[in-house]
Amino acid sequence: MFNDLSSPAALLATRRSGKPRDMVAPGPDAEQLRAILSAAMRVPDHGKLSPWRFVVIEDREAFAVLLQNAFRADRGKPDAEDVNAINQFAHQAPTLVVVLSAPVEPSKIPLWEQQLSSGAACMNLVTAATAHGFVAGWLTGWAAYDPHVIKALGGGPSDRIAGFVFIGSPGRDLEERPRPVYDDIVRHWP
Repeated sequence: MFNDLSSPAALLATRRSGKPRDMVAPGPDAEQLRAILSAAMRVPDHGKLSPWRFVVIEDREAFAVLLQNAFRADRGKPDAEDVNAINQFAHQAPTLVVVLSAPVEPSKIPLWEQQLSSGAACMNLVTAATAHGFVAGWLTGWAAYDPHVIKALGGGPSDRIAGFVFIGSPGRDLEERPRPVYDDIVRHWP
């Protein structure tokens, strides 16, 4: 097993991201994806605003065309290398969920807190996928900041893409990456 799922504590202590380009089928079926997305919604959410939306990308070819058109609108005609990179991004992993940060404005809840809730939704999505026996990878990249992509996915003028979350089965062993040293990160005050 690529993560220790024997207990919630073990899951959190051993969770690793997978590289979307290395993910293979199967991905979650409709029932599993619904459970994963439902778990992703259970995040801190000051004011109960649900300042995030999930967009499940069903048609990967249409998504690739969207990305190519967005690239063309901002950067000119993509060359063969750009088209290849866009197509690879759009088609990797069996499942793709885009998380939109969709702050509620005006609101007495600060924008920063709403954005943090969106990040928490991404993390819960990744963790829930892992708990269901899949591997997940949370990416951004130029498309996450492109206004054409945001609009096409249903985002409004103040919305942002918090991440593209790819979900599937590992096509190869997951690599452990260096982790922070506890004493370098944690301090007690006073």
